Amino acid sequence: MRSLASLGPAAAQGLRAVLFDIDDTITEAGLLLEESYSSLWRLRAAGLAVVPVTGRPAGWCDLIARQWPVDGVVGENGAFAFYQKSGRLERLFHPEAPDPGSTRGRLADLATRAREFFPSLRIAKDQDYRLFDLALDFAEEPPDLGLEEAKRIKEFCEAAGASAKLSSIHVNAWFGAYDKLSMSEIFLTEVLGIEKAEIDRSVLFFGDSPNDEPMFQRFPLACGVSNVLKYGSLLRTPPAFITAKPFGYGFAEGVDIILGLREKSAL
Repeated sequence: MRSLASLGPAAAQGLRAVLFDIDDTITEAGLLLEESYSSLWRLRAAGLAVVPVTGRPAGWCDLIARQWPVDGVVGENGAFAFYQKSGRLERLFHPEAPDPGSTRGRLADLATRAREFFPSLRIAKDQDYRLFDLALDFAEEPPDLGLEEAKRIKEFCEAAGASAKLSSIHVNAWFGAYDKLSMSEIFLTEVLGIEKAEIDRSVLFFGDSPNDEPMFQRFPLACGVSNVLKYGSLLRTPPAFITAKPFGYGFAEGVDIILGLREKSAL
């Protein structure tokens, strides 16, 4: 992993979109940092599309799409994308996402069995605002159950036939053949109009945890904020780039570098 500064002015100038995870990528201890939020406005002012890609629920994503300086948001680990068009909130669902009503009972049953098997496990407090998945809290609120327990929870969900991903705070489980990456690619091409052949050189992704690994693998211009190093043993494919600072401070650092390189290219 190397510094974004090694990207060079020409490559930075070729960017069209910046995608990023939310929890522990632009936040710290659950709080959206001033540095991160102002960076979103700076990216927007520079003419770049700005798209969070998160495991957070539909209820959060409705607000994010309406009130943040973003071009859309991919939510619930790729079940959908919400975005505004002509003053209206549009919803684009992944073609492999099931009808929420058809899986609600299966998710509730999985939650019950997981809590029986892992007595200290909590259902995430944002579960009521979800449409497609189950969020199992191992580190958002105390006590932190640790990564080894989180791995076992993930494996339990997979053994029950669910897809499951490990974030920095939750194990997310769902039924359906979709993920952050495939929904991001749909949004990039169908909504932002970026051709598949352009994605490698025109999209930069920031992330921090194992559920971002498919994005790290797909995007040559993927950058981890430095707290991604915590998960080194769990990542087969780390990001190509890394920031010196962690959390949202690292995101702001990366944005500073990219915008600085673009200014040099324009000279």
